[in-house]
Amino acid sequence: MKKVLAICALLTVGLNYAQENLAQSTIKAVLTGNQAQVVQLAEAFAEDQYDWRPAEGVSSVGEALMHVAGANYYLASKMGFPPPEDVDMMSLGKITGKENIISALKKSNEFVLEKIMMVDNSELNEEVDFGFAKMNKMGGLLAIMEHNGEHKGQLIAYARSNGVVPPWSK
Repeated sequence: MKKVLAICALLTVGLNYAQENLAQSTIKAVLTGNQAQVVQLAEAFAEDQYDWRPAEGVSSVGEALMHVAGANYYLASKMGFPPPEDVDMMSLGKITGKENIISALKKSNEFVLEKIMMVDNSELNEEVDFGFAKMNKMGGLLAIMEHNGEHKGQLIAYARSNGVVPPWSK
């Protein structure tokens, strides 16, 4: 009987935590799926396709992927989570090569997923100046999720233009 009570108590605490952080956990779940598909696309492109761009002055495949990585760090930093010490924001755009770009993207994805759950419910309405807009932290979390989704769409178009089929649609 004591074991059953202990299990019930743990489940109650866990459910309360999940409900208290419902926005963060929902955003994290959606973002996790988007990030996985962006990484799958990154892996599906051939090395020589990373320099492909649809037109002059438009981001290449590699540049678009590094833009996502940089934005993960930038948006999180505006919410009070500076990038790891070994990440130089000014040098992210200089990273080249498929393997290096995928590694940098994955690292930024892991970083931002961890930080989402560190935003306390009491902070969700705090105003933040992101440089391009002032919004609350909840808006910042949604911006991270939306930004990844926006560039997933861009990369799907890039892939299709290069004869690359998104792996999850095969």
